[in-house]
Amino acid sequence: MTDLVATPNALAAPRMNTGAFRPLDFGLYGAVVLLWGSSWIALHLQLGVVAPEVSLVWRFAIAASIMLAWALVARQRLRFAMRDHVRFAALGVTMFSVNFVLFYYGGLSTPSGLLAVVFSLASVFNMLLSALFFRQRPGAGLVIAAILGFLGVVAMFEPVLAPASFAVTSLAGLALCIAGTFSFCLGNIVSIGNQRRGIPIASSTVWGMVYGTGVLLAIALARGQAFIIEPTLAYIGSLVWSAVFASVFAFAAYMTLLSRIGAARTGYSTVLYPVVALALSTVLEGYVWTIPAIIGLALVILGNIVMVTSRT
Repeated sequence: MTDLVATPNALAAPRMNTGAFRPLDFGLYGAVVLLWGSSWIALHLQLGVVAPEVSLVWRFAIAASIMLAWALVARQRLRFAMRDHVRFAALGVTMFSVNFVLFYYGGLSTPSGLLAVVFSLASVFNMLLSALFFRQRPGAGLVIAAILGFLGVVAMFEPVLAPASFAVTSLAGLALCIAGTFSFCLGNIVSIGNQRRGIPIASSTVWGMVYGTGVLLAIALARGQAFIIEPTLAYIGSLVWSAVFASVFAFAAYMTLLSRIGAARTGYSTVLYPVVALALSTVLEGYVWTIPAIIGLALVILGNIVMVTSRT
């Protein structure tokens, strides 16, 4: 893994904002939270007829094509040495394929509320991995923010986390979800390593999505899945949304944030996804906020305020 990231002594890192958020940081951060927080609805609309791996193949094939066009128009470099392609492949495996598959199949036997809690651990994983690979010690404010955010998500989903709602058979699913989250965080570290080596974000993302699509294609073929498209407005519309907005724009914004504010603070955006999801559920599905959920929301907001004003 150390060969896939740039060590502190190997190459100089891009100039990183270690203080309070700047206007562009807020814009990128807000875009990531809103796009990925609302993507759960699009994913839900794709379930049923088409196998998840196949939907993911279509999603990232479309996204990779758009990113390739973007890179060509922007005249970004697309030819790289073989050792760079090893890093691109690692990015594709960790961030654009395996993490999605692990999280989906883990979610089949895991309460949905627990999925949000598990994915919010990305802020903690990113903090630990940044310290391990880049020797970036998190400040006290960032540690406090991570704790507040995690406790806030737990409080919001407290009803479905009770022992009566969680069967022993869910343990395997929980392990898959944790593995999927950790895979995503490893992808964050690989992305930062690529940027530290001077590889443009668009170039890295294009190749990462290409390799990720290849892995998803191999998984779908190995499982004997049918490569079909459900001819409905809901499926096609949600697929386009997932490919264009939740993949191209959201991943571009997320990876830019990684280079600007670091993996630890960027990962905190995962704490806010459940807030967006519950807000949409309130409008679309009549979700009723309980006292623990309101307390959890307050903790998440407080943690977010601490995070955006703290130093890494």
